[in-house]
Amino acid sequence: MKILMVLTSHDQLGSTGQKTGFWLEEFAAPYYRFRDAGATLTLASPKGGQPPLDPKSDAADAQTDATRRFAKDSAAQQALAHTETLAAVNPLEHDALFYPGGHGPLWDLTNDPQSISLIEDFISAGKPVALVCHAPGVLRDVKAADGRALVAGKTVTGFSNSEEDAVQLTDVVPFLVEDMLKQRGATYRKADADWQAHIEQDGLLITGQNPASSEACADALLDHLRGQG
Repeated sequence: MKILMVLTSHDQLGSTGQKTGFWLEEFAAPYYRFRDAGATLTLASPKGGQPPLDPKSDAADAQTDATRRFAKDSAAQQALAHTETLAAVNPLEHDALFYPGGHGPLWDLTNDPQSISLIEDFISAGKPVALVCHAPGVLRDVKAADGRALVAGKTVTGFSNSEEDAVQLTDVVPFLVEDMLKQRGATYRKADADWQAHIEQDGLLITGQNPASSEACADALLDHLRGQG
């Protein structure tokens, strides 16, 4: 199994003057689920090199077993510090695609033509694509083979409006993930309560709602690759 993980290169939280980037748990938990399953991993980002980490995701109250494992794993830290550029990635060399979230992707990966083409190439080749939390936002301009929005008619999830409101960033983000998915014709579903793990799988598309969903989203991708999903 060869899995490509794509991270953001964007580090500015709108015009707030605060930093953003990828969310640590949403990278670390899938990274170790994939690695422990024997997968070969490639890490990539629009600019290559070290992706920016959302500092809030490195706070004490955001730590999990996976993030603590990452903090002690110099090899994983080195791999993350040297991501390939999206331009250098060959989709034919990988079996699946995974996008960790964080607010960063809403600003760069959503509009990145190479990211859009990458997702379209994987789907057209019959390869699964998984995205968690804010990362489903990068599907905004991705098209299916028939020219319609990729998510049109599909059941998906992603960071909910109520969760965005809870972190007080509704008026900061360029768009709300839940609203965008609905506007593109998707059936949006979420957990009964905010912050609970929730994933949706519709064909080759696997989506997770929030940081708590990152491990389950990764497991669903692995199950699909093993022919169980």
